[in-house]
Amino acid sequence: MDRDTLLSLWEAHKEAQWPHVERQHEGPLMTLDTVISGCVVYFLDSPEGLDTQRLVILEDCVADLDGLTNELDEDCRPYFQRLRHLGAVLMSTHHRN
Repeated sequence: MDRDTLLSLWEAHKEAQWPHVERQHEGPLMTLDTVISGCVVYFLDSPEGLDTQRLVILEDCVADLDGLTNELDEDCRPYFQRLRHLGAVLMSTHHRN
């Protein structure tokens, strides 16, 4: 996937409203959203792309989302599935460079 695809996903994610999630999952999901979003912004603003440390963190966040998404109510899953897809696209874009 290319930078335009990443930008398109990022714009859609920024425009989406935070879904209502169960209190027990809200903190971890907010953290994952913040970290993945931070990696996207860093990637888009940096000509070097992601460094090794950020890439490892991003991979961990995507794995954490994989573990949490099935525990969420159906109505809030699309937000986090998109977030996971955004992280995966960022990783694939980075690996191609």
